[in-house]
This record gives sequence, structure tokens and C-alpha cells, in this order.
Amino acid sequence: MALIKKIRQRTGLAIGVIAVGLIFFLVGGDLLGPNSTLLGSSANNVGEIAGEDVSYEEYIRKIEEIKISFQQNTGRTPSENEMSTLREQAWQALIVDKVFAEQYEALGLTISDAELVDMVQGKNIIAELRQQLTNPVTGEFDRSQLISFLQSLETAGPEQVAFWEQQEKMFAKGRLRIKYDNLLSTSEYANSKEGKLEHRMANSIADVDHLFIPFYAVSDSAVSVSDSELKAYISKYPEKFKVKNAADLEYVSFELTPSSEDSAAVIAEIKRLTEELRTSDADSAFALRNSDGQNPFIVIAPGEELPNTLTSNVDDVQVGETYGPFLTNRSSYITHKVTSKFDGTPRMRAAHILFGAQDMSDDAKAEVRQNAENVLKEIQNGLDFATAAAQYGQDGTAQRGGDLGWFAKADFVDAFADVSFAAKTTGLINRIIETEFGYHIISITELPKSTSYKIATIELELGPSDVTRNDVFRKADLFASTSGNAAEFTTNAEKDGYRIIQANNVDAFGRTLNNLLNAREVIRWAFNEASEGAVSTVFELDNAYIVANLKKKYEEGTASLDQVRQQVLVQVRNDKKAEIIKGKLAGKTTLEEMQSVFPNEASLDKSPDLRMNASVLPGVGYAPKAIGATFGLKNPGDVSKPIHEDVGIIVIKLNTLTPAADIASYNSYQSQLTLNASQRTAYMIMMALEDLADVKDYRYKFF
Repeated sequence: MALIKKIRQRTGLAIGVIAVGLIFFLVGGDLLGPNSTLLGSSANNVGEIAGEDVSYEEYIRKIEEIKISFQQNTGRTPSENEMSTLREQAWQALIVDKVFAEQYEALGLTISDAELVDMVQGKNIIAELRQQLTNPVTGEFDRSQLISFLQSLETAGPEQVAFWEQQEKMFAKGRLRIKYDNLLSTSEYANSKEGKLEHRMANSIADVDHLFIPFYAVSDSAVSVSDSELKAYISKYPEKFKVKNAADLEYVSFELTPSSEDSAAVIAEIKRLTEELRTSDADSAFALRNSDGQNPFIVIAPGEELPNTLTSNVDDVQVGETYGPFLTNRSSYITHKVTSKFDGTPRMRAAHILFGAQDMSDDAKAEVRQNAENVLKEIQNGLDFATAAAQYGQDGTAQRGGDLGWFAKADFVDAFADVSFAAKTTGLINRIIETEFGYHIISITELPKSTSYKIATIELELGPSDVTRNDVFRKADLFASTSGNAAEFTTNAEKDGYRIIQANNVDAFGRTLNNLLNAREVIRWAFNEASEGAVSTVFELDNAYIVANLKKKYEEGTASLDQVRQQVLVQVRNDKKAEIIKGKLAGKTTLEEMQSVFPNEASLDKSPDLRMNASVLPGVGYAPKAIGATFGLKNPGDVSKPIHEDVGIIVIKLNTLTPAADIASYNSYQSQLTLNASQRTAYMIMMALEDLADVKDYRYKFF
């Protein structure tokens, strides 16, 4: 059995090995020669974690684990965008596995068999299972579903059993992480002196006048900055300019837009199909055969809206009529035929507030019911139902005001459905309804409806034809084939009137170029195959062909001046402007005198209740140094020295200072400090361990 299981697991890999072998045979020995990097010592690694190489195969196995879990939970294969997210989850899972495993072992943290049983079928079911096994009506965890699932494993196939084993491993790892985080977060403590300081910072108040002089008070032309000064600034503050692998690209985009001939052809075709649909006796088959849309034939259940493209263009919809074609906001033409109108299963709409009482004692249930009765009285006395649902509701509907949407009688338990469908008017039902899930307050929002429709739809996309695509590709291919280097790229673009678009500081893991989506292959080319100055072949994106030129690559680490020139220029220029402003303020003793030096730019304001723990100065912005300087002033009337903030120069005049009064106990401040620190602990631990592990990420070369 185990052998069969391993064969199944390795089938995909075996096929891949055979395919790779065929490729090696076809392309010859150069690929495996001494100059090849494909099979070099590190070419098969997607990264490093804690000094340990992470191979491509190991990473793929982790992705497959995450992907299988996704498929089991959603019942479908992930899209490419979702796969990007799953790859990131797999990478983070590897980091956690490798970084935290050593920590768990050192601390002796384990998950016992009894604990695991309790997590998946005992009194403390973990959140992941509770979310997966919920009653669709109440949104509550349904233990009966869990019992049925666990019983089914006895006769389940090997794939389902393997999936469950993998889930249990994930649950155990998750619980270990919770134990580790809790161990450290509960070690946080703030002493009485820290509590006293927190109280002082929160309750010390200053009344101040403040002068603000923005840097634009000095013109840029009054300050000269050399490249050597900019480089010196980067060297002095390297932590400000940390960057990942990046590249500067430029590209020419050949847009794939429909020609006038394409538009005329689509319009003619949709008109022809509209007339055929009008006389068709097999609407559903005709629509399914001829439509580009996702839902060519739909049944509109009672309470559901007719398609917006129909109701926005037709006031009175009639059975048997064909309407269209209409131009949609999806760049397509659409035609609808109302095939039939009939009485379907009645559906109604209601909202509820659930007070859960499952598995409770009679006394506990009585208390819950009394609470529900009290809330019902509040609603009867004017409390908004949606507000009450948000405040008191105990299921997933609470966040949407208790709304249950449209439902049929069979969708709900009898006690709930019978009362709801017996209602003769909309509004609140003035009594508590008990079901197996607990106690409900119900408000009828729509009475039962039974009218249903069948709608046949033909939709044709208005896009470039194959002829247009071929014409555009030929232009792009000619441009690429005649542009062997950066100089020819520029010359040819200027000669043919093509616009060269810049895309600077493109991240190695990026998926877009400016507003161009799904450009991952272009970016992979830049970081794998291309050297600086190289020109690409033609890449096909969603709505364009592009040809790119790699201008420059940047390694991870401290940014070069070219990467951050504008950012550094602003910083250095502002530093020089600050010195000019300070020089002009020298000798001035009052804020009014200082303001007169910059009459059009400087602003003088008052803040009567500035607190020590503030970081924003009203009317100015983020100014922690200025606020700190304020509480360093001793006497009313004292004026600070000019303070250099990121936003400009600030000068403070102290009017009054009211220190925080001593109180009997600082326990509440200690508790708040401890709580705040505990809440940050898990994130800070992860960041610290990642930093210590020196994680290196090369996945951009592969995906």
C-alpha cells in the first residue's frame, strides 16, 4: 500500500524527468557543458533559510501540499493569480518550519496524541475545522458534519486519508506556533515606573505657540548639491536605502486593439445571431453553441435580479422576446432572449439574530432566551434591527445586519421556515423562535415570490481578430529582430514613431510593468537571461505585445545613487535649506520676528492642549522632535531653538505646562503597556527570527 502511495506521489515527477531527458537529448550537450549554470551547485536552489539551501524540489513539494489543501477546501483548481498566493504561503511555511523547529526543540514544545485528538474531535475543536464545517444556514460550526467526515475516513480512498494526515500535521504545527507565541507574549511585563511614565506622557499638557517654516521657503535654485554629497548621504544612512533585486527596463508596447474591420465583423455577427436566436426553437442549445459569455443559459430564481444588461436597456420585459444587441462595459456585444416565465419554488428573504444555545444546560438556555427577549423588546422600542444584529448576533450573518438573503423553505430547519413562510407582512416577528441552533429574532424583509425566468444569452467579445493580431505581431517581431542592442532599440523606435516607456525599479518578484498586467515572463527574462543592454524577443501580454530593453540591474543591498537619486536629493537639499533657514533666524528672539523673515511661507499657530505622547503637531504634521523639545522647556515664555523635522523647521514657544498629577495606582497603565507589547510579540518574533536566519530568496528566477 505504501509503495503504491509513493508511486502515485512520484508520477508527476517521473513524467517531468522523462520530459527533461527528452529536452536534453534534443538540444545536445551544450546545456550540460562546463559553462552551463543549469545544473551548477546553486542553480537548483530557490533560496536559503538559516544557512540551509532550499532546493527547487523541496519548494515544489511544499507548494503541492498547499495546493492540495486549497483544492480540497474549494473543490477547484487554483487560478494563476491564486497560485502566486499559494507559492508565497508555501515559502512562508518553509521559513516557519526551518526557523521555528529548532526553537521548539530547544524549549521542549510538543503536541501529544491526546492533545491532537482534542483539537480535531474533542471539546476544543480548532478554528480551521470550525470554519470548514459550518452549517450554511446558521454559519455555526456543525459537529455532526465533523463526525460524519471522521467516520467516512474508515472507508475512504488513500488520497483522502493522505490529505487528512497532512491536515493533522498542519494543525499540529499551527498549535506549536501558538504555544511558542503565547509563551513569549505572556512573558511581557511593564513595571510600575513604566506605568508611571506612560501616565505622565498621556496626561502632561502644554499650551504652546509654534512657528512652522516649510522647506519651500528657500528655493531649490538657492541650493547646489553634488553627486559626491548624495553618495556620502547614502553611505551615512545605508539603512534608509535598503533595496531588493531590481531592474530598470524600457519597452515598446504594441497594443492589441480591434480594428474598425474587427468591430464591423463582430457587429454583423451578433446581429446575425440575434435574428437566429429570435426564431430558434432550441434557445439553450443555440446560446451554448454560439456565445463567448460564461452563462449562455440561466434560470433566474424567485427574488434574483434579471441581468443588468437587460433591465438597463428594456423597461418592460416580455416572454418570448429577444432584446439586443447591446454594448457592455466589458467591451462585448450581448443579446438576451426571455425564453420562459414560470412559477418556481417559492423563495423569501429575511434577517435574523441568533442567540446560540447548542449543547447548553437548561439553566444556561433559559438565560440565553431571556437575553433574546430583552433584545426583542429593545427592537420593538425602536432599536434598528441591523444594528442589533451586528451587536448581538452570534453567527456569520451578524456582520451584514442579520441578512439571510433569498431562501426556499427547504433550506431552513422546520421551526424557522414554518414561521417565516407563514408571515403575511414584512417586518419584525414579535416573538422568539427556538430551533436546534438556539433562539432567533426574525425580521421578514421580502414576502415569498415564485416568479422565475429562463434567459438565453449570446455574448460576443469585441477583440482583435487573428488577422489583426498577426499584423501587430509582425510589427513587434520586425522591431525586435532589427534591434540587437540598446542603441538600435532607441534608433528604431524613434524612426518608426514608437513610444519608449520607462519601468524603473522593477522588483524581481513583480508581476506588472506599469499598468501592464501579467508581465511576469518579461520580468523573469530580465533577471535570468538578459544582460544589461539586451533587447528581448516579443512577449505577449493580455492586451499587447511588448519588446523590452534591460537598462540596468541592481543587486539586493544598499541602493545605488541611480536608484534613489530623487529621494536622496530631496533629503540633502532639505538639510541644506534647514541650515539656511536657521541662519536667517539667528538673532531673532520672538516668533513674530522669525515669521517676518519668511512672511509668505511661515505660519504661526497655537496648540493649547498638546500632550507629551503626541507625535503630530496640529497644522504641521508629524513632528516628534518638536513635541519632545516642547516638554524640555522649563518656564513659560521659553522659546526653543529651531528644530529640523522632515516637514520643515519648527520653533516652539511654551505658554504653560501642566504636569500630570500623581495618582494612587498606575496598574491600568502597566496593564495596557503589557497588552500592547504582547500583541506585537508574535510579529516581532517572526521578524527577528527571519533576520537571524538570514533568509535569501531566489524564487524570482523560477516563477
